Amino acid sequence: MTTLFVHNAFLPEGWTKNIRLQWDAKGDIQSIENDVSVRPGEPQATYVLPGMCNLHSHAFQRAMAGMTEIAGDSKDSFWTWRDLMYRYALHISPKQMQAIAAQLYAECLRHGYTAVCEFHYLHRDPAGKMYANPVEMAQRLIAAASQSGIGITMLPVLYSYADFNATPLREDQRRFTTNVDEILLMVQALEASRSHQVEVGVAPHSLRAASIDQIRELQQAMPAGRPVHIHIAEQIKEVEACLAASGRRPVELLLASGFVDQRWCLVHATHLTPGEVAGIANSGAVAGICPTTEANLGDGFFDLPDYIAAGGRFGIGSDSHVSHSVVEELRWLEYGQRLRLQGRNIAGNAQQKKVGDFLWQSALQGGAQASGRRLGKLAPGYRADLVVLDDTHPNLAGLPSGDVLNTWIFAGNDTLVRDVYVGGKQVVSNGRHCQQAQIESAYINCMRELRTL
Repeated sequence: MTTLFVHNAFLPEGWTKNIRLQWDAKGDIQSIENDVSVRPGEPQATYVLPGMCNLHSHAFQRAMAGMTEIAGDSKDSFWTWRDLMYRYALHISPKQMQAIAAQLYAECLRHGYTAVCEFHYLHRDPAGKMYANPVEMAQRLIAAASQSGIGITMLPVLYSYADFNATPLREDQRRFTTNVDEILLMVQALEASRSHQVEVGVAPHSLRAASIDQIRELQQAMPAGRPVHIHIAEQIKEVEACLAASGRRPVELLLASGFVDQRWCLVHATHLTPGEVAGIANSGAVAGICPTTEANLGDGFFDLPDYIAAGGRFGIGSDSHVSHSVVEELRWLEYGQRLRLQGRNIAGNAQQKKVGDFLWQSALQGGAQASGRRLGKLAPGYRADLVVLDDTHPNLAGLPSGDVLNTWIFAGNDTLVRDVYVGGKQVVSNGRHCQQAQIESAYINCMRELRTL
């Protein structure tokens, strides 16, 4: 058993003083002792929180960050960005995928994420043929997670069509193409990878790329309890196309299928009617909100206050990885609502009026649910995924614990994460990842190769 004495710990019931965390060799918390004193020589920390799950990631897009911010000859949009992303995706090799993902995951760890849900659709080789090992690319991502130390939920993506009405895939989408049988074979092939650190779910890409019948077949064939993620209602054009094809909006159509429940994560869900907001909340699904990507791509704003009022569950993701900071996602989740509504202190309820505490606790719970893993709580039976903040930083030095999250999220831009443990293993020390030099070297070499294309 390993112990850590914590002066201020963010437990499910809120900040608690003078506790002792104890976890086993597998990285599961075994006990929490309250109102204790530090033992001679015992490791200790001032402020400790459960690590956050990044519930939506396309790891390969980390290598594109900053490369698409050039105006075109016509109006730029998500759709023009997507064309550039497709061209980029055609060139990435398995080795490069691992190097990019390891860099991303190490960065995420240094900023407070301890788990990731990888929405993985780069399945085939550049010619569009399946690799001899059909899960070659997925295993590279799992290897990158192992190298960095982050926990991962692998989500092989069902991607069969280019648009509604079973429109055939475009030539530049050839690396993504899969049918239900191929995805189920991938899930089976990845079964041996499942562990305390790895879960395997599935992800129909969107209602554009997978039909309701396919999604039903896929979900029914999946092992019980596995997570299911989907992009939905991200763009107005998508909503209009869905209405034209089916007579229903995307969320309305999906909810009408009757199979959305707590296993599901509806990513983005940007453009909703009041009925759809209530419908997602009532289903028990998680809304996967990715504020920096949604801002970068011009998606729009999620209807957060009405969703909170309806009891909806949400988490955050970094998606295209223009940012890998927990703080930036949560800050802009709140700031986007303030700009939209021209008000302040939007995220909260009668039980928790501190915006930072509400955002952190809510995103912890939503991210853990979306991951399908025992995450998001400092409690027995959960993973020992810990974020230790730097109590010597001027923003936090001597600060009462009740003010820590509001200060961390809403004051300044310094990284206040000092140490990070995943499954009880320390992977970040004094702000530096334990494999940072090796991971950065491989990433730099990878980017040299990609930038010559």
